Amino acid sequence: MKNKENEGGNKKNSERNTKVSTVLQKDSPVLRSVAEMVKLEEIGTSKIDRIIKRMQKALEIEDDGVAIAAPQIGESLRIFVVSKRVYEIEKKNFGEDLKSKKDMVFINPEIMGKSKKSQIVEEGCLSVRWLYGRVKRVEKVKVRACDQNGKIFTFGGSGLMAQIFQHEIDHLNGILFTDKATNLKEIPPNQEKNKGV
Repeated sequence: MKNKENEGGNKKNSERNTKVSTVLQKDSPVLRSVAEMVKLEEIGTSKIDRIIKRMQKALEIEDDGVAIAAPQIGESLRIFVVSKRVYEIEKKNFGEDLKSKKDMVFINPEIMGKSKKSQIVEEGCLSVRWLYGRVKRVEKVKVRACDQNGKIFTFGGSGLMAQIFQHEIDHLNGILFTDKATNLKEIPPNQEKNKGV
């Protein structure tokens, strides 16, 4: 998932990102497949750790990226990573100690609960460059997943975090945000920054 507030900006960075990005685009078949569960015995292995590192590197390269799912780098596995950038964007929800924050890894995530209230939000995707649209998302979501060491945890999020959880789990189910979005519009990176995600 991408954050529109960070897009555009430095033209040199945009050109660099286009050249070295490893994020697959919407026509890749893997993005339309339901991703496989990661076997518990594989969590913490060098194979899964390498995949997570590739995901983090791909996300780091994308200046406007806030999260990425394994299928977006060609791995049909139920893993997504939320960038530490989200803490900066949502610092009112996470406090001021941002230096200690790290990317969050979710392996085999499941939505355990969600609010009844929903909202229409602006959304974009690293795999659907440079399209944006309005998507209906619930306001609060609780997710259960395993971390990189196989420890099960739950994490509740609202606002941007809830939106990310829904967007990334859609990826794991072969769904792109454009399947749900209305008012799709193209906003190239050289245009003025716009608010939203």
